[in-house]
Amino acid sequence: MATQHEVVIIGGGNAGISLAARLQRYGVKDVAVIEPRDHHFFQPLFSHIAGGRAAAKEAVRPQEPLIPKGVAWIRDSASGVDTDANLVTLASGATVAYGQLVVCPGLQYDWDDVPGLAEAVYSPNGASHYEFELAPKAWTLLSGLTSGTAVFTMPAGPIKCGGAAQKPMYLACDYWREQGVLDKIRVVMVQPYPTVFGVAEVDRELDRKIAEYGIELRTNSELVSVDAASQKATIRNTESGAEENLRYDVLNAVPPQSAPDWLKATNLPAPDDAGGFVEVDRQTLRHIRFHNVWSLGDAAGTTNSKSGGALRKQTKVLAKNLVAARKGKPLPAKYNGYSVCPFTVSRNTVVFAEFDDRYRPMPTIPRVPTWNESKLSWVMDRDIFPQVYWNLILKGRA
Repeated sequence: MATQHEVVIIGGGNAGISLAARLQRYGVKDVAVIEPRDHHFFQPLFSHIAGGRAAAKEAVRPQEPLIPKGVAWIRDSASGVDTDANLVTLASGATVAYGQLVVCPGLQYDWDDVPGLAEAVYSPNGASHYEFELAPKAWTLLSGLTSGTAVFTMPAGPIKCGGAAQKPMYLACDYWREQGVLDKIRVVMVQPYPTVFGVAEVDRELDRKIAEYGIELRTNSELVSVDAASQKATIRNTESGAEENLRYDVLNAVPPQSAPDWLKATNLPAPDDAGGFVEVDRQTLRHIRFHNVWSLGDAAGTTNSKSGGALRKQTKVLAKNLVAARKGKPLPAKYNGYSVCPFTVSRNTVVFAEFDDRYRPMPTIPRVPTWNESKLSWVMDRDIFPQVYWNLILKGRA
């Protein structure tokens, strides 16, 4: 016999924990979270770790104390969903029945999509700050470089906080400048889109910093293969098809990303969605075809840039709508496409990008240009936001 809960949440990251806490605050008593990991990570700090501005221990805590009291923690992984029977199948073979299902398992890293990339980031000259265990290694490599070539890459397609690919690069450049070696280091940033980010106001600030540090920006370009043994990264221009081989002394790469394979195999994504993201109404976050299924965060098929700031807005919307749906009432809340990306452009300043799902500026305080480089934004990003995350967001209060 399947275990049964009124609301079942797949995923115990930012989305799952903060939503469970908020649903409890809204009076939903029977909530379960499916999450196999014993530790919880605050990923926005990974960039700071890779840039030498945070210790790894600041970004991780035990999972158990973060599960809201009264919420059932199912320590297992989801492996399938039967929308006809309202059942989630677990990796252990057990099943969990749901009244309402929220799917937020995050993304998977598709290392094998780029030949040689997995081997490269675990080699002596490679790293990726998207993996917790590799973020400290990135700083060891970057801080130890006094001459040579450093290559930073970002893939096309939906990824967690697209701007995060650039953050360790700026932190490293400012450090190399402090050490007096920046002019001896060739820095190459591989960016798959026509501009450095996509929001005109933000692009102007980032272009200024790129020129200040002497970074070589390759737009409309992607990493297509890596040879770890010869320390060679091959990039391709997506417009011309021309390829360039870059010999690197340090490679910091962000992997291609998609929805988990088990999710792709369900009927929850749209039939034409190769990424496997859950097909939801982009404003209400309810599934288009299955009205007791919801999704938010990285695995949701929304058009916004995926980020913790976007998720914070989505959590409030989904919680209010799910509560209303349980009572048979119209859905009262709509997600407006908001997202945010704090670019750490030096070791004490940030360019704070707030924008909507069409990459138009969307500052929290109207008419305040938060995209200007600022020390105050650094304090918000580095010192205040982590405390807000652990103490308010995960408790459903922010």
